[in-house]
Amino acid sequence: MLVYQVVDLEQLQLFRTIANSRSISKGAQLHGVTQSAASQSVQELERTLEVQLLDRAHRPLEVTPAGQLLYEFSRDILRRRQEFDAALSELRGRAAGTVRVASIYSIGLSEMGRLEEAFHRRLPEGKLEVDYLRPELVYECVQEDRADLGLVSYPAPARDLEVLNWREEPMVLACSPAHPLARMPRVRVAELDGAAFIGFDADLPISRHIERFLRENGVRVHMTLHFDNIQSMKEALREGRAVSILPAPVLRAETAAGVLRAVELTPLMQRPLGILYRRRRPLPRAVRIFLEVLRAPTN
Repeated sequence: MLVYQVVDLEQLQLFRTIANSRSISKGAQLHGVTQSAASQSVQELERTLEVQLLDRAHRPLEVTPAGQLLYEFSRDILRRRQEFDAALSELRGRAAGTVRVASIYSIGLSEMGRLEEAFHRRLPEGKLEVDYLRPELVYECVQEDRADLGLVSYPAPARDLEVLNWREEPMVLACSPAHPLARMPRVRVAELDGAAFIGFDADLPISRHIERFLRENGVRVHMTLHFDNIQSMKEALREGRAVSILPAPVLRAETAAGVLRAVELTPLMQRPLGILYRRRRPLPRAVRIFLEVLRAPTN
């Protein structure tokens, strides 16, 4: 019995994600299904194909030789399906299309709103779908074809992905208008020594960058809180007792409303942003247009 006669593409996609992450729970999360449903899908594949695909006795899961064969088959067939869809769309001359974007939290809604407006000026019928995720999940979504493009900070080489430099963002001191440092036109980093500080979770690249920046400037701060997203950090900063270092663009709305201050740092600190997409995958026209919008110069 041929595998493509008994297995649907959604099952293949889910199995591929589970095999790549070596975790049923993570595969389920990425596909928006319950862990039980993901486990049942794998069991159904095993019954249908009459082989064991995953060795569940190990943590993380190990893919059996039969599972590796199915993984390679699913990778090829799903890539061919995407190539077919993209080619057919081009052949029909369709201008409209959906662009799926996976982005880190700190590419804010205001920034994405600006990009969406520019995209719709180029392609009025186009649609932009954005999921905000932790950095490691952005990479996984693009690798697993659940997103056309990924937006990350501190971009790093990754399997099967093209990584493009996007831009550099200045990092600034963020604090409440009531904080003593808020009245200064710029702050020397050394003045943060001993300050109450709100940081990012330790496993995030931006956290490691900030810690290195402070250490290189001989500064030790008192970490009071840490979060994995900037919105929570901004809410905590409004209480006025602590400071943080954040990308300047994410503070535009709060500084305009007068609820937070963004103060220039000396020496300058910047964070790099990057764009991810699948290597050797033809990009549909809508995705190419949004990519051009991303890389267009801004004022």
